Amino acid sequence: MSTEARAGTFPAVDWEGGALPYRVGHRKLGMWLFIVSDSLTFSALLIGYSYLRASNVWPTPFPFYPSIVFASVMTFCLLSSSLTMVFGVSASSKGDKAKARKWILATIFFGAAFVVLHLIEWSHLIEEGMRPFFLPEHWVKVFTTTDGVPPSPLFGATFFTITGLHMFHVASGLVYLLVISARIKKLKHEDVEISGLYWHFVDLVWMFVFRLIYIMSVDMHHVLAGAGGH
Repeated sequence: MSTEARAGTFPAVDWEGGALPYRVGHRKLGMWLFIVSDSLTFSALLIGYSYLRASNVWPTPFPFYPSIVFASVMTFCLLSSSLTMVFGVSASSKGDKAKARKWILATIFFGAAFVVLHLIEWSHLIEEGMRPFFLPEHWVKVFTTTDGVPPSPLFGATFFTITGLHMFHVASGLVYLLVISARIKKLKHEDVEISGLYWHFVDLVWMFVFRLIYIMSVDMHHVLAGAGGH
């Protein structure tokens, strides 16, 4: 009977999140559902990229310096933004809104630096002759096989699609964090925590993109040539 009484007295506030098992606010649940659906999108793109790479002559055009070093700096900026976001959420959980705002602004700074560096990289690749369905001539010469099979021009399409979609998510996240930082005194801690979930998701996706598209595309021709020169 007591069980029935308790079952009939669950208030609506139980759906706002808390310490009880399976209790989660509707906004946080919505963000988790978005993250799951977006994870499927990026997974499909990365799996498609891997299939194209495995089934075609695929160029590996990025020299360790400056391309991989430059991409590593971009990665450092994004990982730093994830760390500052952790500090921001922690400060918010303690009720220190002013400190939380400072950490969120630091997150925005590192995220903006990532976007700027990414756009610089895109600009250099476009100047070099890379297009969605066209490779620079010197790439074609270097990566054409001994039996005359040229590298797939789809490298550019997959690169711009995946990195562009990720950069769009980062840019959207920057706008999101700007709104959070501007209204932080009027928001609940859960709102800051939800923005942190989104930002960490964006950072996590980049770690897969960085390894699959950049690290696995190191130009070994230059590496071996340099080793042979010594």
